[in-house]
Amino acid sequence: MTPLTIAALVGSSFAAGVMNAIAGGGTIVTFPTLVFLGMPSIQANATSTVALLPGAASSMAGYREEVATHKEWLKTLFLPSLVGGAIGSVLLLLTPETTFKRLAPFLILFATSLFLLQMILAKRKGEGHADQPQTPARWAVATLFQFGVAVYGGYFGAGIGILMLVNLGFLGLTDIHAMNGLKNFFGMTINFVAAAYFIFRGAVDWPVALVMVGGATLGGYAGARLARYVGREKARVGVVLIGFLVTGILLFQNR
Repeated sequence: MTPLTIAALVGSSFAAGVMNAIAGGGTIVTFPTLVFLGMPSIQANATSTVALLPGAASSMAGYREEVATHKEWLKTLFLPSLVGGAIGSVLLLLTPETTFKRLAPFLILFATSLFLLQMILAKRKGEGHADQPQTPARWAVATLFQFGVAVYGGYFGAGIGILMLVNLGFLGLTDIHAMNGLKNFFGMTINFVAAAYFIFRGAVDWPVALVMVGGATLGGYAGARLARYVGREKARVGVVLIGFLVTGILLFQNR
């Protein structure tokens, strides 16, 4: 690896760690970076998943106080996250490389659109209100939704943070820091089982992944801290712009 390649890997993984902690969607940065550096699409996705896992753990540490007050949520949505992530990772490695390469721009476009939708919903709903009561019916719907999110997360991953924030909001949670902590926990669960399968199948480029781990870990912890001081709105706008730009570039490359 050249110094320029290393700089691109560390920079993209740090940015992804910050994004995942504040707004989610770090894969929107790391996946295309690896593809642009010449890595096959499926291997790039698997390597990105493994590299960003420590960043999710470090950002979890930044939200540990908020998560500690919502332990019952961890137990309820943990299993669908685990099972769904495993199914999604298997589906990824069953997908032909050429098919996934054609799908990649649309997956990033889908994830970016989720960001945009979440920005609109956040403005309409507002933040900082008291948590609302949950009903058994809401929990059932949310559990099924979380399972679907986990399958998508194990397969690709970009945008699952936004989907989980929507799910937690549906359940009535409005404390944004608690929501981010829970979102990071479930995202870490999904990515952990997916990463384990990718490693088992030998789909990870380890030299690249190890370079990215450091940046992702620092970025994840920094992002959890910055979330209390930096506006989420600006972070989301940046993610949306990057997502649309990357979608356009990948579509151009696939012509």
